Amino acid sequence: MPVDFYNPPEAIIAIGDKEGVELGGVKTLVSIDQNHNFFTEGNIFTEMSWATFYEEEDLSDQIDMFMTQKYESVREDPEALVKIIVSTIYEIINNKKIFYGIMDFEADAFMNENSVIGLKIDYKFINSLMESHKKIRDSEDKFPRIVKDEKGLKKIQLDFDGAQKKNLMLQGSKLEDYAEKLRMAKGFATGIVCTSEGAANLYIISDNIVFEKDQYRDHEIDEQQLKFMEWAIKDRGVLFPISWFRIDIGIRSLETLELWDQIKDHPDLNKALDYYDRYVMGLIYKKFKPEQIGIDLEDEFYDMSPQERAKALKDMAEAIRFLTEKYKE
Repeated sequence: MPVDFYNPPEAIIAIGDKEGVELGGVKTLVSIDQNHNFFTEGNIFTEMSWATFYEEEDLSDQIDMFMTQKYESVREDPEALVKIIVSTIYEIINNKKIFYGIMDFEADAFMNENSVIGLKIDYKFINSLMESHKKIRDSEDKFPRIVKDEKGLKKIQLDFDGAQKKNLMLQGSKLEDYAEKLRMAKGFATGIVCTSEGAANLYIISDNIVFEKDQYRDHEIDEQQLKFMEWAIKDRGVLFPISWFRIDIGIRSLETLELWDQIKDHPDLNKALDYYDRYVMGLIYKKFKPEQIGIDLEDEFYDMSPQERAKALKDMAEAIRFLTEKYKE
């Protein structure tokens, strides 16, 4: 079921026409609310350009010149990077949301022989993406449809597709569920943004996402997904490719930033991360609160160290699940 993505990054809605195309990339910090809607919280990097094609008919799909539309970046500036991460964390807490991860979108009109997000895909498939992208440039309805809600906020509809969809569209019905799921999550997913009926559909081609601290999964390409996409794009013409994506999930996604080793000991960042951990722990405590088994330990819980709280929550979760299974019997 699609969800809303508020203030979507430019690269996920990159458009084109006969005269040119939008090219570029965006790396952004993203949160989710209790309804699993996505929100752009702060951009780490944005570079968008308008690429104009040659006017000559035999060169009409070749780029003549670029014009930069927008460029903003904090990814090479440690202090600026810390500032945007810290402000994002406090904003998420104040608005009762959860840090979802880092989303990276790259729009190249599929003109590169290789995937710009590191996927090793057969060039013939990429060529079919490029040919399909050419065909949709004259049709505005083939790009993600931007609408405004009652408050005037821009949004698009977004959905995921793939064998591991559950790793990105999290199971749950309330904020506490997502807090528990994302707290130890790590890994990333890559794929292609396509449109269908005005929504942005993120087709997952590979992922290695796990939700336990010591878990590990290999990063493999989903060949069946590629075959389906080629059929839907090339043979059926019901999917329209827009851009590439990579999503690093959870608060641990911050560790993938190029400057992480330089900023990880910054006092302001550590203070914000500690505050966020207490916030998440509080949400998880609400989900597995000891009152369910006749105990009230809230004061003691908040006096524990982070390691003790983590173990206590794990023990409570296991106890409640055990009792639930026994009750079902």
